Amino acid sequence: MLENPPDYRNDTVLPLPPEVSADAWAVDAACSGNPGRMEYQCIDLATGAVVFHFGPVFGTNNIGEFLAIVHALALMQKQGIRKTIYSDSYNAILWVSKKKCKTTLERTQRTQQLYNIITRAETWLHTHNIQTPIIKWDTARWGEIPADFGRKK
Repeated sequence: MLENPPDYRNDTVLPLPPEVSADAWAVDAACSGNPGRMEYQCIDLATGAVVFHFGPVFGTNNIGEFLAIVHALALMQKQGIRKTIYSDSYNAILWVSKKKCKTTLERTQRTQQLYNIITRAETWLHTHNIQTPIIKWDTARWGEIPADFGRKK
């Protein structure tokens, strides 16, 4: 079991395994229903602080995971910083690498605002050179990602 903070780490206030960089942000999304009330957030792994939070809006968990990564990339670029990004979503990491949100969420009046945000995120990905490492969080080995909303039953 990880201690908070582990005695072998002086770079974080969080219980992080040795192989996880504290010079990083962790992102995660939560969705109540699928689709349903979706939100996402980003946590600084060195300080435990919330870097940003978005939502809730009507959407899906995969969309939230995708947008969280793009939001983190754009914010880092805007602030001129470079850190690693951890995400527990294989799909979102793949979608970001392909610069396309491959959602099947029906486009309706209810989802139009979210689709506008998705379009903006895809446009950002197509117009920026991404060199930020995006690493898959290994939940089986490391436990829940620190950005998790803690609502799983």
